[in-house]
Amino acid sequence: MCLIAGGIGKNIRERFISMIITGKHRGEDSFGVWTDSGVLKSHDFSEVSVIPDGRIGLLQCRLAMTGSLDHNQPFHNDFSLVHNGEIYNHRHLRAYLEGKGVSFESDVDSEAILRLLKYFLRKKGIGVEEAIRKAMLMLEGDYAVAFSDGERIYLFRDPIGVRPLYYSPNGFFASEKKVLWAIGEEATPVQPGELVVLSREGVYRRRVFNILELKGGPLPLERAKLALMKTLVHAVRVRVGKRTGVLFSGGLDSSLIALIASNYSKVTLYTAGTEGSPDLEWARKVSDELGLPLNEYVFDFDDVREAVPRVAFAIEDPNPMNLAIGIPLYFATKLARKDGCKLLLSGQGADELFGGYAKYLERPELMESDLLDMGEKNLARDDKIAMLNSVEGRVPFLDLAVVSISLRTPLEYKIQNGVRKAILREVATELGLPLQIANRDKKAAQYGSRAQKLLEKLAGMESMTLREYAKKAFNEVFKENKRF
Repeated sequence: MCLIAGGIGKNIRERFISMIITGKHRGEDSFGVWTDSGVLKSHDFSEVSVIPDGRIGLLQCRLAMTGSLDHNQPFHNDFSLVHNGEIYNHRHLRAYLEGKGVSFESDVDSEAILRLLKYFLRKKGIGVEEAIRKAMLMLEGDYAVAFSDGERIYLFRDPIGVRPLYYSPNGFFASEKKVLWAIGEEATPVQPGELVVLSREGVYRRRVFNILELKGGPLPLERAKLALMKTLVHAVRVRVGKRTGVLFSGGLDSSLIALIASNYSKVTLYTAGTEGSPDLEWARKVSDELGLPLNEYVFDFDDVREAVPRVAFAIEDPNPMNLAIGIPLYFATKLARKDGCKLLLSGQGADELFGGYAKYLERPELMESDLLDMGEKNLARDDKIAMLNSVEGRVPFLDLAVVSISLRTPLEYKIQNGVRKAILREVATELGLPLQIANRDKKAAQYGSRAQKLLEKLAGMESMTLREYAKKAFNEVFKENKRF
């Protein structure tokens, strides 16, 4: 995980320095810069003042998760490339490409993207758009990528949009809005599966992959259950590390992820809520049933008041719901960081895939539109909050194979007689999750943790609605900060 950023323009050094300083929280292990004038890579951020100037460039601040600590991005050869995220099948891609005569210079997963793109681009008749589309079909992971041929910068993001990426009309880009705001630029999201080309002539955009393309013919129930079971277990297995945390509420989604992960890794559960909140009480009960250790952050009114500016800074949004959801996530990831756990799995995406929200009872068609909107609506928020605490969040339910099985699962298997996520509950019990946990209905995080209740109290003390309070917090962080 990391910050990636860069752009096109005259005398870019000073703007790159500001971008690194603003976004350094996303990757404090090292930084690297490529411009058309040179390359600098260092573990010492005091050297940022001597990065090469130029007219086009890419940069990265790295939170090392995969590969050698000594190999920093950008990768630079015929192309220069930076990547934020994880490629879980990079070893298989490496073996495939080496069999085609492609050589590698590192063990870093990001290099597999570069070599794969170059391999496709060498083929007659394949342009950049088709090469990126072919790469998306082969890459198993979460990624936001920028690469340059020295004249243009090409941006693309995984088809779900797990990792955020933004660009400005003036030719700059970054992993977070605030990094662009810090240099006086606007921030427009790169859409999931979209290619954005930045050049001196302007901005070109084209969707090269739509997640609904994975929607094939409907599956019969038993085949759908078996396929879901296999793909979800695989998705969890490739995302765990030697030590793995799980964002935990004691509900179906996080409990199932924790159960599967515990077969492949040393798992610790992390939760946050007020004392007596449903999420905290259920997390305690379920962790005991699963026999997994639970670390809990019990927050109160003063904790929330102090956290509001930090969460508003992370989410870059005055939306009150995102602020309320962000509070327990902030405390849980903060706890994980203090505990030395850099990798957290979450159950994000299960509701959109399997009909978890009550609104789907009346309007099931919203499931697909919500899935398409998840990137900027939910996933960007979660990524930015986790990265504020130097923690990487991973989302097994949004593995493309799991998504494909969900899209092929008929609605009547997802919602049965008013029971939402029916097929997922059946799969969970077959995988060994106790029936009581598999059948539990839970409140959304902002209610189950009681974060929203405390935020409403804070707003009321200032004679404001929660929406007004969230907007005030956003303005105080950004509008009155001279950096933005």
